[in-house]
Amino acid sequence: MSKKVKYYYDTENLAYHKIKPQKRKKVGYALLFLIASALFGFLCFVVLMNTPYFETPKDKIQAREIDNMKIRYSILNKKIENIEQVAADLEERDNNLYRIYFNSAPISNEKRRGIIDIERYKELEGYNNSDLVINTSKKVDGISKALAFQSKSLDEILKLAKAKDKLLSAVPAIQPVKNEDLRHMASGFGYRTDPFTKAKKMHEGMDFTAKTGTPIYATGDGVVKKADNSLSGYGNHIEISHGFGYLTLYAHLSKYKVRPGQRVKRGDIIGYVGSTGRSQAPHLHYEVHKDGKVVNPINFYYGNISAAEYVAISKIANQENQSLD
Repeated sequence: MSKKVKYYYDTENLAYHKIKPQKRKKVGYALLFLIASALFGFLCFVVLMNTPYFETPKDKIQAREIDNMKIRYSILNKKIENIEQVAADLEERDNNLYRIYFNSAPISNEKRRGIIDIERYKELEGYNNSDLVINTSKKVDGISKALAFQSKSLDEILKLAKAKDKLLSAVPAIQPVKNEDLRHMASGFGYRTDPFTKAKKMHEGMDFTAKTGTPIYATGDGVVKKADNSLSGYGNHIEISHGFGYLTLYAHLSKYKVRPGQRVKRGDIIGYVGSTGRSQAPHLHYEVHKDGKVVNPINFYYGNISAAEYVAISKIANQENQSLD
């Protein structure tokens, strides 16, 4: 097939002339075609690269790593949930068992976990799985703060437990005179007849009758505050400060066995029964003070008497008889 020849009409000479093609235009058209083909091919490549139907080996490796990461984060979140449950159980016992037992106020969840600083997670934003990573990081930070706070709380509980031991040792919990040494209990706490004026007045302690020289025992751990006869009517007397607001007084002693400033333990002999001061017969006048106020000593005899003995002493103590001082 012969190549087509193109002609043009010359109006001046009234004749047809043959059109001779220019080589430059041919080359230009060829280059333009090549550039357009290359651009089209590049666009197709970009489109294919961004579709899930075309993956390079590197893309497949990255996809597997992302899937593995998601699985590991899922396992991590389950472990965190288990730890959170254990921490919640600890917090529950801390607030509703330990702190109630030691008479301490419970701690709120807000105080345990503190305030979360949202700004610290800014660097984790902008990625495909940012929500997963940020939420997991928040959980880890929250449980870390809770466990750190719980550790401090348990240290506080330990201190409270040690203080509780001291409190239990300090509370005046026994009779100051042993039952086998008693003749009888002459008078209890409350309004009684004064042996000298015969008028009724408040008797702020309990009277235990016993022979002169009968040992008197400290009813709780403490420090001897006084061992003298400075209080009118009490004769030779001892005051012991037990701490926690407790103070005990032992009056009408024949002699002392302790001195001011000396530490004593519950059950230590501190002096001996006598009849010094305003007293009608050998006996021990015993008082218990709590936070500066006198209280009925019978409420504290749980350390060395049985229930039957307590009932018997309580019955005698409540009789409106005459006191011995």
